[in-house]
Amino acid sequence: MEENNTDLAQSLPNDHDLSTVLVSLLKGVIYREDNERLWSTMLRHQIRVREFVEVLGLELILDDTEGFAFLKSRPILESDETQRIPRLVARRPLSFMVSLLLALLRKRLAEFDATGGETRLVMSREDILDLVMVFLPQNTNEARQLDQMDAHINKIIELGFLRRLRTTESTEGTFEVRRILKAFVDAQWMSDFDARLETYRRHVMGNSDHQEDGAGD
Repeated sequence: MEENNTDLAQSLPNDHDLSTVLVSLLKGVIYREDNERLWSTMLRHQIRVREFVEVLGLELILDDTEGFAFLKSRPILESDETQRIPRLVARRPLSFMVSLLLALLRKRLAEFDATGGETRLVMSREDILDLVMVFLPQNTNEARQLDQMDAHINKIIELGFLRRLRTTESTEGTFEVRRILKAFVDAQWMSDFDARLETYRRHVMGNSDHQEDGAGD
């Protein structure tokens, strides 16, 4: 009888482990490569994690192939409007340029994956700037424009879609494109990519024309 009780105790989830996983998810994304032990713990307690966050109006998004997990708000059906609870994970509206950069980085990630080579996409600051500069109008204040682009890159780092790599002689100003970007920019979105880019171009050129018109006033 004592052996059975011991076996049962060993099979029960560790509440401390569960708490660690939940707190980590509420703080942000869990990456397998960053913490193998935490990732394994999350997989063991996955059912309890899903049950717990559901009470908070959240759902666990877990991609074991890509090695990331995060929480997002569960969609509310029109029939469930009366059951709406305050949003725990806030929506963060993105600026036009940040959206454009994310789109271009997602396309670059798709091209990278198609080569079937390395699993980590690493890009320099110049690589990232080259992606977006073709969409920008000529600007006489190039230094200011570059400062603005650095601010947009920093915003994407803050959002968790880019990770700045440790600086060495060979990696100065380099970034890893985090694969979680695939969860936010899906295949359906990518299928309309060319049309979206044309929308971006029109938006940029329209703003450029307005600026030129205003300069002559």
